[in-house]
Amino acid sequence: MSISIRDRIRLGLAVAAAKTVTSLVRLLRLGAASVLPGSISQRIQPKALPLMFTQVRRGVILIVGTNGKTTTSLLLRTILESQGWRVAHNAAGANLINGLVTTLLENTNLIGQLNADYAILEVDENVLPLVLRDCQPKFILGLNLFRDQLDRYGEVDTISQRWQKAIAPLPPETTIILNADDPTLCYLGQQLSQNVRFFGLNEPEVYLDEIPHAVDSIYCPRCGHPLDYKGVYLSHLGDYDCAKCGFSKSPLAVNSPEWPQILIGLYNKYNTLAAGLVAQELGIDKAAIYETIKNFRAAFGRAEELDVGGKHVRILLSKNPVGMNETIRAVYDIQKVGGASTKLVVLNDRTPDGTDVSWIWDVDTEKLVELGGTIVISGDRVYDMALRLRYSQAEGQQNCQLIIKEDLQEAITTALEQTPAHETLHILPTYSAMLEVRGLLTGRQIL
Repeated sequence: MSISIRDRIRLGLAVAAAKTVTSLVRLLRLGAASVLPGSISQRIQPKALPLMFTQVRRGVILIVGTNGKTTTSLLLRTILESQGWRVAHNAAGANLINGLVTTLLENTNLIGQLNADYAILEVDENVLPLVLRDCQPKFILGLNLFRDQLDRYGEVDTISQRWQKAIAPLPPETTIILNADDPTLCYLGQQLSQNVRFFGLNEPEVYLDEIPHAVDSIYCPRCGHPLDYKGVYLSHLGDYDCAKCGFSKSPLAVNSPEWPQILIGLYNKYNTLAAGLVAQELGIDKAAIYETIKNFRAAFGRAEELDVGGKHVRILLSKNPVGMNETIRAVYDIQKVGGASTKLVVLNDRTPDGTDVSWIWDVDTEKLVELGGTIVISGDRVYDMALRLRYSQAEGQQNCQLIIKEDLQEAITTALEQTPAHETLHILPTYSAMLEVRGLLTGRQIL
């Protein structure tokens, strides 16, 4: 793509503005400057995104899905950087257009020349079709589709249909990597003409005892008939087929029992397999991938571990029914061995979270209460969450104490005080709440 002199000048001005704003925000310790510079630069050069996409030397990798984008993209970045590649990556999780522009501008010089072998960009589910208007990626990685912010997205089949329409015009050499355990994504992959590869689990020993309440898509995406499940790993992800039309799970390109995993929770096994398969498709040796997995550290708020005043803290983002069920499952597996401890649950209803919080009634909070100990509750919708947890308590249950704190700083202080020195405080926040919690714990916000 040739760039006109006019576009080049405007891109240079956009870069200068973005770098100036970034420097000021960070100098004044106002945040990470992951969104604002992109917003300002687009006003100067509306073509900033396509102009920079064309400069990525080896290819753009887009990562989409409801849960796991930030962790998976960070793992893949770490693998590629271990091989000596230079990677542009929206590490702060800013996955709307402004965040993508900011990320790429950070990797340019003062005249708008981009210095990156790969661009690894996590992309919001609704934004993917917009991004594909300006980009022909080398890879698209689809992790999963769960109900998340129905006020913004709609149902999962609607999102899948938008994705299919946007991906269909891409050239055949584009590689699409999808989670075969998700029926919706598996069916999507079976309809595409591009090079499609699938990851997933083949470990029946970790099936759930039953299909959870917060299940999204147990009907055949081809004919609408109920799917027959041999077993589920989490939510509607599992081993399935349709007795009516013959639709079934596609063959996997990875053998999951051979793979180690990053961090805690089964959901992170999926993230590991997803990033690992992309790396393999790029020709990276499996031994090098395993070594990176072994030494991986969490992205912010995603099983991130902090030391706060001598107390150990783990932040587990919990932004929808499936995500919160899995974080509760992880906490339950840890604390049922070590005994009851303290949890902090923070529920907000801002735009990044979704304004409808009725989803908390689809969460199996009974398991969290069953652990006992202390649960501190805070957030904009503190009383909604407190009511949900109160209904989760069995009649006469005395081993779980609920503490309500409207003020988040007070809630954090109380939770830390209630946590014994040898135990871990687990914090389960929604998205905007996670940013607030981290800001209070580390003194750094996202802007």
